Amino acid sequence: MTTKKTPTVTSPSWTWPNKAKVALSVVVNVEEGSEYSLGDGDKITEPLDELGVSLKKPIRNYGNESNYRYGILEGHARVAALLDKYKVAATYTAAAVALERAPEIADYIKARKHETCCHGYRWVHQFSFDEAREREFIKKGLDSIEMSTGVRPQGWLSRYLHTENTRRLLQEAGCLYHMDDYSRDTPFWGDVAGSEKKMIILPYQLDTNDMKMWLAPGYLPSHWLEYAVDTLDQMCKEASGKTRTTPIMMSFGLHLRIIGRPGRIGYLEKFLKYAAQKQGVLFARRLDIARHFAANVKA
Repeated sequence: MTTKKTPTVTSPSWTWPNKAKVALSVVVNVEEGSEYSLGDGDKITEPLDELGVSLKKPIRNYGNESNYRYGILEGHARVAALLDKYKVAATYTAAAVALERAPEIADYIKARKHETCCHGYRWVHQFSFDEAREREFIKKGLDSIEMSTGVRPQGWLSRYLHTENTRRLLQEAGCLYHMDDYSRDTPFWGDVAGSEKKMIILPYQLDTNDMKMWLAPGYLPSHWLEYAVDTLDQMCKEASGKTRTTPIMMSFGLHLRIIGRPGRIGYLEKFLKYAAQKQGVLFARRLDIARHFAANVKA
């Protein structure tokens, strides 16, 4: 007769600063003005559209272009006001061209010392690029954002998909971390195809992302808020227990053209207020998370 062994409970080998339970990463996506457009010489019109207009012919969609511009002209001011009010250190995942065309946002990032992570040179698919083209795409994005903000990005987020070369090319370009992963709730060292070196992977969360409100019209801001609060509560609960052996982080993705609408922005404030008052929650830029992880966990 065999008896089951009781699992050994081990303490995490590293912890968040200030004994925090959860590292909360607020990610502000700036894509507006860098999406697919016939006006920029693309062969297709931007397919992601809250208007619900699916164009199968190469016809310029002026309405959708203006819907994206809303994020720059109206949405960002509302988002920035809340980041300032609650003293949130955020990571701006920005497509480089978007910042080139909205220098006022680049100036705000510089003034508030938010971090900028590169979201591509433009907000287009890079998964079809060969190695040479992808290398140039990465370099152009990093160079452009450095020109716009004065600081070279050390992180990267693709538009949905990437290639087997991406991580190696990011390492060659000097990037510290990569975000295109959804497998865990904690940073980890990831494999790099064609390289012996590992790379820091900071997983992203799609389930707490405000994009859900564009993709599913029946998904209301109140649903999004409730889900985000439940996520944070559960993570704090797990971090306070004795079974979790790795520190936990929560990603909270925002888009200027989505959450920046008058009927949605109040729900962002409700969440930030809740998180700011919750004991053990650390607002952290992704760069700071990556550096802390690298200093405490060997590859």
